Amino acid sequence: MLDYKHIEALAKVIQEGGFERAARALFLTQSAVSQRVRQLEESSGQILISRTTPPQPTAAGRTLLNHYQQVKLLEDGLSSKLTDSPTEKMTTLAIGINADSLAHWFITAISPILQRMDLLIDLRVDDQEQTHSFLRAGDVVGCVSSEANAMQGCRVEKLGSMTYRLLATPDFIERWFPDELSLEAASQAPAVIFNRKDRLHYQFFEKYLNMVPVSFPAHFIPAPDQFLQVVTDGYSYGMVPDWQGAELLESGQLQELVPEATLKIDLYWHCWNLSARPLQDFSDQMVKRARKQLTG
Repeated sequence: MLDYKHIEALAKVIQEGGFERAARALFLTQSAVSQRVRQLEESSGQILISRTTPPQPTAAGRTLLNHYQQVKLLEDGLSSKLTDSPTEKMTTLAIGINADSLAHWFITAISPILQRMDLLIDLRVDDQEQTHSFLRAGDVVGCVSSEANAMQGCRVEKLGSMTYRLLATPDFIERWFPDELSLEAASQAPAVIFNRKDRLHYQFFEKYLNMVPVSFPAHFIPAPDQFLQVVTDGYSYGMVPDWQGAELLESGQLQELVPEATLKIDLYWHCWNLSARPLQDFSDQMVKRARKQLTG
């Protein structure tokens, strides 16, 4: 029989990044938290957490935490149904999200939800091609991802699309691409890429040049506003979403390296296939509002 107080201690150690912080969050002593985790490991017969800094769950620990999070969501939903009033504690939903969605539409989409529901949001940010790994690992209950296929035990709904263009200032283009975008020129011109997991630049090359340069210089700037700034300041060229670049294109401050060449990225909402009311209500409302802001 699982002792959920012990599992809660394990979850807090992972969430808070250590035993001392977990103890403060649970209003317990550090030794009490350590004892609960140790007793849980003894009862399960497996090591559930690596004593690293910060601590990380083992494969068995992830399985247990995934189960605990699902049970907690179901209990929160049941409590609100039985009492038809807010639960004593707010429900926390861990969500995986890509940075462009977070900067563009996500907060606007969930603001009315947060006003009406007793929810706390714990966001994990990564590239749209990587966020579903958080869901697969059990770190989040839902994620915004470019992955179209639902994972086992999850459901998926299309949100819409974000369109990207390869942009630079007119002076940058004149200096580095006086003729047109080519592999030779691209191997010399400084690009800007969100992070080393970001594949948009490579996908654009493959689509419009049929191959990617063997190597090319690049800045890595994982922040949407600063990413755009190094493009508008003329230091680099990069894949800019239309929600950021449309006015700059219209004013002539930026230009397309390949006219009318776009990369359309479809976005999907993945979440656990549970009847938990907090997750269901959040998903329904977020998806509805996201579709109003995204194209396609």
